[in-house]
Order: sequence, then C-alpha cells, then structure tokens
Amino acid sequence: MGWRADRLLALPFTPAMEMETMDLSSLGKAIALLGFALLVVGGALWLLGRTGLPLGRLPGDLRIEGEHVSCYVPIVTMILLSLLLTLVLNIIIRLLNR
Repeated sequence: MGWRADRLLALPFTPAMEMETMDLSSLGKAIALLGFALLVVGGALWLLGRTGLPLGRLPGDLRIEGEHVSCYVPIVTMILLSLLLTLVLNIIIRLLNR
C-alpha cells in the first residue's frame, strides 16, 4: 500500500455535481450581517473595557518585558473567555434547537 496523490485529492463530491453560485444580493446580505456582528462585538468589547474588569491583568497572564522588546500572553484571560463563550454559545444553540 503506497502513497497516492489521487487519494489525498479525493473530494467528497463527484465532478458531475455543480457548485451553487452566490449572487450579489446574497453576498451583500452576508457582508451586511458580518458587519453588524462586528459592530455588536466591538460595542460589547468597548463597554466591557469601561467596566473596570481586570481582563488581561489576571494572575497567570504572562508579561515579559526587555529593554527593547515586550511580549504579552494573556493565558488565563483566554481560558476564561473561552469557557464563557462556550457556555453562552451552548445555551444559544440549545434554545434555537427547541
């Protein structure tokens, strides 16, 4: 059993299947929806920054500063936000699947 390039390039559909094309109207709706989502996320982050929560300054967030270089890795903040977003998205998905 050897390595074969055609197995790596095997597609889950046959060439006879046609791909759906997106017209400009639905592309415009998708871009507008993405823009609205970015607006909501940006506004939420802006308001969250004004609350005084110590996100980004939690114990476990790494800050390494040298003479001409600084590196910041907010590990604990990323874990906390990941858990929060997972919880929120799971609740939303459960409510939508009713």
